[in-house]
Amino acid sequence: MSEMNCDLCRQWMTGYLDNELDASTQQQFTEHLMQCADCQQRLEALSLLSAAVKTHLPYFTAPTSLTHSLRSRLETAAMIQDDFWHRLRLWIAPALSAAFFAAALFLYVTTPSIEDSWTDEAVSSHVRSLMGEHLMDVASSDKHTVKPWFTGKLDFSPPVYDFSAQGFPLLGGRLDYLQHQTAAALTYRHDKHIINTFVVPTAEADRPPHTQTRRGYNIVSWRQNHMRFIIVSDLDKGELETFSQLTRTGL
Repeated sequence: MSEMNCDLCRQWMTGYLDNELDASTQQQFTEHLMQCADCQQRLEALSLLSAAVKTHLPYFTAPTSLTHSLRSRLETAAMIQDDFWHRLRLWIAPALSAAFFAAALFLYVTTPSIEDSWTDEAVSSHVRSLMGEHLMDVASSDKHTVKPWFTGKLDFSPPVYDFSAQGFPLLGGRLDYLQHQTAAALTYRHDKHIINTFVVPTAEADRPPHTQTRRGYNIVSWRQNHMRFIIVSDLDKGELETFSQLTRTGL
């Protein structure tokens, strides 16, 4: 099996809760879970939903009058009754299981995670910066100019690098706002592509890089050294991952 990531982890959550994973998969699943707070939250939510379904699922017993009526009217009452309930259970059990599984899957898929909310806001901020005139509050390729500019405007010090030698020159920075938090937005360029790197402080544990595509933009996000990083651009996914690696190496 390939290395466990968030997507695979989500696929195996139901099997994990039902103890259906083989030893190797369960070990990879557990190791990933220990270092991914987002998957921990999703697993907890799925576990609570499963417990709630088992607790509150109603069970209806056939009325005594119906049983008596069947016995009095049918010559082979006992045999027919047993056959009736057996067939009924065979039909109802899969139907109920399928219905509740579909409901649980719908809730799981349609309920956005905390990480999804961060990513969505970062993409929206990236788009707004390209459409208006607020791409930068401080325009400079000198990190010694951009980094001090944030002093006094943020309650943390965002890392600022210039990767001109690697083809990703620094253009400047600005203040932004994500999930009710003031964020630092660092702007870079690669050829004709604009890259926005959003940085906010976090108390959450480190999280390995995760690459995805939203609304036509590629995103690389991770948590490191008590900071959350979200990089957004229409740059090729591989090149954006290269840029994110430069940032992570510099930390």
